[in-house]
This record gives sequence, C-alpha cells and structure tokens, in this order.
Amino acid sequence: METIQLENIAVIGGEVALAWAGGSESFISLEALRKNCPCAACQGEPDVTGKVLLPKVTYNAKSFELLRHERMGGYALQFFWADGHSTGIYSFPLLQALGQLS
Repeated sequence: METIQLENIAVIGGEVALAWAGGSESFISLEALRKNCPCAACQGEPDVTGKVLLPKVTYNAKSFELLRHERMGGYALQFFWADGHSTGIYSFPLLQALGQLS
C-alpha cells in the first residue's frame, strides 16, 4: 500500500490548500472541512449494540474560523476551530477525498 505524504498546507481565504507528494493538490473550504469532522461528537459513535447514535451538531460563525492545525504523525492533521472544537483527526485519505468533493 502506498503511503500518502503531505508536502505543505496553507490557509488561503476560506479554504485549506494541501500539496501532496507527487504534485497533486487539494482545496477544501473551511465550512466543508468542519462539517465533515470525523470525531465522535460530530459523526456519532456506536452504542453497545453497534447502532450509531448521530449527535445533533450546531454551528455558529466561529465554527468555520480555523485558528491553527497540527500534524498527527505522518498520517493526519488536527484542526483547531475558534469555537473551541478540536477533537477531529483528519486522515490524509479523508482529506484527499474531501478535496475531490470541493
């Protein structure tokens, strides 16, 4: 399996621009990035029977204001939002998929 490598990341206006090894790029709006947060608080988590309980997620203007980001090893990014949310760990394959939707 080929390892995905992130070369660079930049916030440009209302988007995150990601440059991948090999020359491809992804552009994801901050709103799409936040609304696709993969954490359990946003996407739900299975209960003891395996049923995924979907939480009610609400947003405000600060929900789409990105304060900073951190690399998580060589496989993901963590984003820190102005409304205090920061539990989502976005894998590189997820970020590439989100870039294809934008």
